[in-house]
Order: sequence, then structure tokens, then C-alpha cells
Amino acid sequence: MTKNIVLIPTYNEIENIEAIVHAVMKQPNNLHLLIIDDSSPDGTASVIKNMQSQFPDRLHLLEREGKQGLGTAYIAGFKWALTKGYDYIFEMDADFSHNPDDLTKLYNACTIEKADLAIGSRYKSGVNVVNWPMGRVLMSYFASIYVRKVTGLPIMDTTAGFKCYHRSVLETINLDKIHFKGYAFQIEMKFTAWKYGFHIIEVPIVFTDRKQGTSKMSGGIFNEAVWGVIKMKLNSLFKSYKR
Repeated sequence: MTKNIVLIPTYNEIENIEAIVHAVMKQPNNLHLLIIDDSSPDGTASVIKNMQSQFPDRLHLLEREGKQGLGTAYIAGFKWALTKGYDYIFEMDADFSHNPDDLTKLYNACTIEKADLAIGSRYKSGVNVVNWPMGRVLMSYFASIYVRKVTGLPIMDTTAGFKCYHRSVLETINLDKIHFKGYAFQIEMKFTAWKYGFHIIEVPIVFTDRKQGTSKMSGGIFNEAVWGVIKMKLNSLFKSYKR
């Protein structure tokens, strides 16, 4: 039997955390869940600790000192999951912008369609975003176009954060060399997996903006993506991607 785990980074997600845990745990395929919490002042980690008795051996918590960023949270989670022997490792948000029911779609893309990386894509079949202001929709959509033009990456939703990796992808990528923290982190992971020749499938999903809590998006994160993509592409010209 495969071992499968969902990684959810959190910072002040007290309004969503209990509901998202229950929503993930009711999914098929014996999913485990790792919450990576960056010392949320609102007590998010305490909620998880209180819930662990409901899901023995399935609900896990990794606490980190201070707010260190999305990218480093996922890197820490990847390393934790690899050492524990998980085969399929998912990324998703805590705020229900990613529908937990779609976890099965990503899992099937990997196990049935043999993807090494499955991406929950907002732009694979049109623009499937709900409750975003038009300005943010346009920024996200054209950001993906920009990334494709600069890098050649054949993925419609280059900044997507809803994904399922086979462990072989994360074992091949040098996680210590992934430096970006926000949008650019998501781009860099996809770009690196593609450069290594892994099979990537985009699965159409509907993305719904959060109803509870506060978005972590910032101008600095967006700027990192804009300039980081150019730097990433240039650096790739001098690297070997053999596995």
C-alpha cells in the first residue's frame, strides 16, 4: 500500500484549520496530513495538537520558529515526508481555495495516468477562479503567460500551489538549492521538475478565494516572481539536469 501525505503550511489559520483537517481526513486513499506551522500567534498549532487524538498516526505537526515563508515551509515538509517514507506528497492551502475533493483527481493523475507531478490547474480549461477581483485574476493569468514566455515551461498554471509529487521528483531535486519563498518557489519547483524530464500533468480545478482569514499575498512576493524567473532561466543555462 502506498503512503500518501498532504502538506499544509499555516500562519494564523485559526478560522480554517479544524474544518480543513476534517475535510482532508475524509478523503479516500488513506491520506495523512502534515501541518507546518510558523509559530502562528492565533494558536493554530494548539488546535492541531488537540485534534491529533482524533486521527492517531495520521495527523502530524511540524512547528517552526517565526514566519519563514511558504517555500521554506514546503521544503521542510518535503524533507520530513521523505524521511518518513511517503510515496505521494501533496501541497495545498489551508483556506479552502483548493477543494479537498480534488485531491483524488491529483492522486489519480499520478497513480493511473502515471504523472510524476500532477498540478491542480486554474487555467488548463479556461479561467476557473471564483471570488477573485478582476485585477488579481489578470495578474495571475498574465504572470503564467510571462513565465511560459521566459522559460519555455509548457504549463498553463505556472504559479499553482495545489500539487501532488511522486517522491522520486523530490528526491531528484536538490531541495537545498531551491531559494524562492513565494510565487517564485512554485514556479521554480515546476521548472526544475520539467528540466529533469519528469512527466507532468495538469488537472483542471476550480479555485475559490478564501472566505475566512487573511491572504498572505504581498507585492514583494510578486516582485520576487517577476525578477526571479529571469534569474532562474539564466542560471539553468549553466546547469546539468541528469538523473
